[in-house]
Formats: sequence, structure tokens, C-alpha cells
Amino acid sequence: MRRPTIADIARRAGVSKGAVSYALNGRPGVSEATRARILSIAQEIGWQPNSAARALNGARAEAVGLALCRPARFLGMEPFFMELISGIESELAAHSCALMLQVVRDHETEMGVYRRWWGEGRVDGAILVDLHVADPRVPEMEALGMPVVVIGHPSAAGSLLPVWSDDGAAVRETVEYLAALGHRRVSRVAGLPRLVHTAIRDRAFEEACAALGLAETGIVHTDYTGEEGARATRKLLSSPRRPTAIVYDNDIMAVAGLSVAQEMRLDVPADLSIVAWDDSPLSQVVRPPLTALGRDISAYGAHAARRLLALIDGADPGPLEDDTARLTPRGSTAPPPES
Repeated sequence: MRRPTIADIARRAGVSKGAVSYALNGRPGVSEATRARILSIAQEIGWQPNSAARALNGARAEAVGLALCRPARFLGMEPFFMELISGIESELAAHSCALMLQVVRDHETEMGVYRRWWGEGRVDGAILVDLHVADPRVPEMEALGMPVVVIGHPSAAGSLLPVWSDDGAAVRETVEYLAALGHRRVSRVAGLPRLVHTAIRDRAFEEACAALGLAETGIVHTDYTGEEGARATRKLLSSPRRPTAIVYDNDIMAVAGLSVAQEMRLDVPADLSIVAWDDSPLSQVVRPPLTALGRDISAYGAHAARRLLALIDGADPGPLEDDTARLTPRGSTAPPPES
């Protein structure tokens, strides 16, 4: 079915298209009875203002955009993004603003989506996630002139407004905790190496292990999926000097790692300690429950949305360093066997 037009309304109301335009835009030139009839017909046939015309008039779209360059199947399993989007939605809904969400296959497609949304007046601003090292999207967003909030470290955000958390401090706390338990061989199952937050965590992990005299037994990069987390765990636990503790970049991989350890007849935590990022119900329902780094991810999303709305209103809210993830020890960590 084609989209209803002003001409359709005019035909049904028996008036000119000009009269319909006056009525729909609240301008004088038609009687109140005619205006009411036109508005009733518009509602009845589902007419909506054209986004391009709205942009030319300078009207607000009352929507913000979020394009995610992640496989759709992954998003359905990933608690982090579900909580982040929930927080963004909660803040936007309180201001009668909608979220336009689209999953894309690559950054080129993502930027095409943002350019189309902005050019057609479909959004008033956007949230940029998953910052890459030397991310080409940053200068493109700067050139676009659209209000943008970046969920990522300011070192890679250019002039865009960043909201971030100190991942390095969280990693250092975790390594220090494992060292205090007596662990000397610690590994890390990380996310995508080109992501800025992965690089920050990698660097903090290596520096903390060196400072504490630990035998850092390797960082294995993955795509965040359970399958890749399991594969990385098997690789680490099959090495001659297998680690006594592994830190995972998300809870899905940590749960997969726990399954692999049990498959290889290793006891958690007696033979292997496990720490997960992104504390979630998933971390707490497995046995043993996982020691995890957690923060209020929903609030993180809400803070980003609040700053974007302020930018759209012409304010300068400034960057925000959100709360650092906190370590919650549970049953998956203990002193290593030789301690």
C-alpha cells in the first residue's frame, strides 16, 4: 500500500491541497469546522508528515539514532547491549523521544544510515558505540554536524561528546585481587582487538601483571561469542603452563569457559579461577556463581541519552566519566592449587 498524501486528504475532504496544508500546519485560512474535518480524515487514513518536508521546515524529529555494527543474532544473546538500550530508551521515553535502532553489517553502511537519517530529518542526533582505534566514523560524524554522544574513551572520540568508564582501573583491581589470592599465572580472554576499550584493557592487564611480577600467560582475542570463548579457553588450558586464573571480557564467554573447564575435568575454583566482565543474572545462576566486574549498564545508557538530549537543546553538558566497574567476588575464585 502506498503512503497516504495531502492530495488524498484533499480529495476526501473536498477542499484544495492548500487548505489541507493550512489545517495540518495550524495556520489560518480555513474555518475551524474544515480544520477539524481535515484532521479527522488525516488520522483516519494514517497520514504522517513527510520527514524531508519536516526537515526543510526545521521541525524536530523527536527521535535519536543508534546503528549497531554487530550480528543481529549476537545482540539477542548479549546482556550488555540489551541493558544499554534499555537505559537509553528509559531516558528518551521520559522526554517523549523515540529511538531509531538499526543493525548494520559494516561501518560504511552505518555511516550511510546516519547520513540518511540526518539528511531526511529522521533524527535529531545519534549515539555512537564500539569506538575503534583510529575510528574513521569520528571525523565523518564531526563533518556531518549532527549532535552526537560517543559511548567510549575520550582519547578516540575527537571533538564528539564522550561518556565512558575507566576500564583500565577495573582491570588493575581484578589482577591485584587474583595476585592477592596467590595466582601467578593469569590469562585474559578478550574481545575484538580493534576496539578502543579492548586495547585499554589489554594494556592495563599487561602492565598490572608486570608490576606484580605475574607470569601473564597470554591474551586471546575473540568475537565475544560463547563459541569463541570456549575455543580460547581450550587453547589456554591445553598449554604446558596453563593459567590458574582467566579473566573474560563478557559473561557469555565466562560461562562458556566454565563449561570447558568442567569438560576438561578441572574444578572451578580449586583448579581454575574465573572472572567475568558485565555482571548479569547469567553470572549468578551458574554453579559456581561467577566473580564478576559489574556496573549499572542501564544507567550508563541513560546518562548518554541525557547528554545527547542536552546537546540537541543547544546546551554544552560536557564529557562524563561514569562509575568504574566494581569487582564482586563469588564462588568462581579461590587461591590456586599450589598456594
